[in-house]
Amino acid sequence: MSEPSPSSDTEATCKILVVDDEPDLEHLMRQRLRRDVRAGRFELAFAHDGVEALEMLASDRDIDMVLSDINMPRMDGLTLLEQIPSVDPNIRSVIVSAYGDMKNIRTAMNRGAFDFVTKPIDFEDLRITIDKTRQHLAALREALRTRDRLVAVQNELDVARDMQQSILPRQFPKQPTFEVFGNMEAARQVGGDFFDIINLEGGKIGLAIADVSGKGVPAALFMMSSRTLLKGAAIGHGEPGAALAEVNDLLEADNDSAMFVTVFYGVYDPNTGTLTYANGGHNPPLIVHPDGSSTVLEPTGGIALGVAPGLPYGQAETHLDPGDIVVLYTDGVTEAMDPDNVEFELERLQNVYAESPPTDARTANDAAFEAVHAFAAGAPQSDDITCVTLMRI
Repeated sequence: MSEPSPSSDTEATCKILVVDDEPDLEHLMRQRLRRDVRAGRFELAFAHDGVEALEMLASDRDIDMVLSDINMPRMDGLTLLEQIPSVDPNIRSVIVSAYGDMKNIRTAMNRGAFDFVTKPIDFEDLRITIDKTRQHLAALREALRTRDRLVAVQNELDVARDMQQSILPRQFPKQPTFEVFGNMEAARQVGGDFFDIINLEGGKIGLAIADVSGKGVPAALFMMSSRTLLKGAAIGHGEPGAALAEVNDLLEADNDSAMFVTVFYGVYDPNTGTLTYANGGHNPPLIVHPDGSSTVLEPTGGIALGVAPGLPYGQAETHLDPGDIVVLYTDGVTEAMDPDNVEFELERLQNVYAESPPTDARTANDAAFEAVHAFAAGAPQSDDITCVTLMRI
């Protein structure tokens, strides 16, 4: 019996062109992704350099995504990135780079790469990256299908919101010693909140939450750029303060719109229970203890990113005991308003946990959203609501 046909772009088979001159990579990719291929999620094609890749792209219009190495004979991956839009501007590319090679990663992003993975390839991370790219492609195709029907600004905002949601993490780490959960609810008008969860060396986890100034499509686009730069800087730098400083300089250097973004970025080491963090003008996170009491993380002195070059970003660290939960949030939580225009504020969030201490990361996350919605009592949501929680078990 034949399988039912896919009902959406994200369920359809994604054809991926892998471009790499290593002779053993094709066998490895087919072996490690065989279940996805058999399930009809992926279809793989292979080229050995950029020239061969362009020929295949020109002859096969079903290719959705290119996964390319950088260093190859005849035509390298960075040159290939420049050529792909002339063949099909809707193809999305993911670059494969050496760990910490920020120069080439930045060049790749400037030339149109959607995302990147590092060598040696972590195939679970690769699957997540492919899924994010597929979700982005689905949102992009929906935008293309509906562009002729965009007769009002609200239509444009809806498309941007879908694109914004498509890059957010959908899978969350859950280990014997810690767990993470995150969620974002976009306002009716598109904003610029985002969060990310980044796998780092030594089993460490990077946690980021951010809020871009302004509303609408410009904020959503600035958000996507900020998220990509932060991911690259997080992998390239072990220290959160240095990562924020690099992202600040990159954003400020090409910021004609004069936008900015507040960012909290922390690195959690599950081996020690230590959270090292830097705060670029963002709301101070909470640490909720098992008894429901909570403390606010000390500030590190940084201001919003993208305002001025060369800004310093200090960092600090705190130790989590078993049962402690770190709650990261945006001002869509604390500045949510009830029908009388009274703000929710941080104290109410602390009271939520004091009255009902959460026992896991998702419960803590859900409790924040439920409390804000109950407080708003139907009042229109004026800003994105975003929350990320990390619990040490």
